[in-house]
Amino acid sequence: MALVAGASQGGTGTGTAIRLAAEGARVAICARSEAKMRDTMAQVEVVGGEGVMFLCDLADPDGGRDTLVARTEEALGPVDYLVYVAAYGPYAPFAELGLEQMQKAIEVNLKAPMLLCQQVVSSVRGRGACGAIVNIGTKAARPVVGPPFPETPPSKAGSVYGPTKAALHRYTQSVASETHGHGISANVLSPQSAIGTPALRAGGWIPEDMFEPVETMVEAVLALLEGDPDEMTGMDVLSIDLLHSLGRPVYDLAGRSLVEGWQPADMPAYIARRAQPFTLAPPTDRRI
Repeated sequence: MALVAGASQGGTGTGTAIRLAAEGARVAICARSEAKMRDTMAQVEVVGGEGVMFLCDLADPDGGRDTLVARTEEALGPVDYLVYVAAYGPYAPFAELGLEQMQKAIEVNLKAPMLLCQQVVSSVRGRGACGAIVNIGTKAARPVVGPPFPETPPSKAGSVYGPTKAALHRYTQSVASETHGHGISANVLSPQSAIGTPALRAGGWIPEDMFEPVETMVEAVLALLEGDPDEMTGMDVLSIDLLHSLGRPVYDLAGRSLVEGWQPADMPAYIARRAQPFTLAPPTDRRI
């Protein structure tokens, strides 16, 4: 059984819930929007899946996150997999950021996944079972190198988003270290560039050829969930890099058809293009 935290925006969380359901897993999702979660659950049902949804504001300590795993297990049974996708990106110059934005970023990007990891690992350990955690990260968590400094949003407007996500990257590696040898894996997976969610595409601040499809991120999530917990844990890896290193084919969200143009032989050219520097105009506050 899998819990996907943040599965209402048509991106990695939504895609992961659908694909896991297509592979036979029961899925639980949480988000702030009931209407959008219903859209996700409708797609889960289309692929023959079963699941539940929970309204939960991960930014709010009283928003339901403390009991999320318990409620999930009461509805569907023990949680084996956690995929944490939710994120809050207040892109703005550091001098203009308010305390509320800073606190929300800490709550969504760090405290909520820390609490959910604790709850899931406690459940898995208590059952003497195996489990896996995938926390979705970002390249914005990497150090900004300069001078000269890159003219990118993570460099020029990422003083809260980048550091809070960097803390999640480091936290996940500690979870991996402390659970190693006990049948539990914990990994951080980041997009190679950007996932073409409806919100990001509508924002217009990322060129179309910068996107990778949702399916590549979802395939990489599955690879980490399925990996040997003694070997594939503590990783901080990019989606396309991982798939290419494994030689893993990329399937659609129903798990039936290969995604054209995104197979292992196609990946080196994309990786090379994404390694080139680029300049983008920063977005406004972004909640994923």
